[in-house]
Amino acid sequence: MQVFVNKNKIELPHGATLADAVRAIQAQPPFAAAVNTQFVPKTAYEAHRLAPNDQVDVIFPVTGG
Repeated sequence: MQVFVNKNKIELPHGATLADAVRAIQAQPPFAAAVNTQFVPKTAYEAHRLAPNDQVDVIFPVTGG
């Protein structure tokens, strides 16, 4: 199935979870994630199933002044 991670289309198997999407882009902590603009706690990544065309945002902190 196709989902969008940070506006980039990726293919994942049906039944994939948010954790699968995060692994697919090789995201390194720290980061936060949202699916269809809804924040998902890190403890729920493995259980949060994705649907075709879901919009996943992986947000990394920005440092500086």
